[in-house]
Amino acid sequence: MKFLTIAAIAVTAALPLAAHAEQEEDVLQGRQGYMKLLSLNMAPLAAMAKGEIDYDEAAASKAAANIEALTKYDIPPLFIEGTANGEMEGSDALPAIWEKPEDFARSYAALGEAASGASEAVKGGQANIGPVLQKLGGACKDCHDSFRKK
Repeated sequence: MKFLTIAAIAVTAALPLAAHAEQEEDVLQGRQGYMKLLSLNMAPLAAMAKGEIDYDEAAASKAAANIEALTKYDIPPLFIEGTANGEMEGSDALPAIWEKPEDFARSYAALGEAASGASEAVKGGQANIGPVLQKLGGACKDCHDSFRKK
């Protein structure tokens, strides 16, 4: 009976740790999913800009609109303490995110500014996609250079 009591106490004490580890894993998966959604919407724009696929105004505008919507997402909950590279397997997030939160917030805001109006800007022909991609890609690169493991 004493063994069962000790086992029950040990399991109960470990539950918060397990829940926290599960939360970190969920957060990391959510963050990676968010980045994948951005990538999936950038891909057709890049392919159209390069001429790898035919320009499709409706598809380009929809992809850009998706990026605009994604940049309005409140991402701080996807970057909780304990999910940095070196703290968690599979994470490329640098500790600088938590060390310089204002800089990280500005970098993310810059992506939103770059995406603003993109769904309209890509209309009118293939040549209009390149400038939009340059703005978006520049914002992505700036953030990745400072806050993502190379």
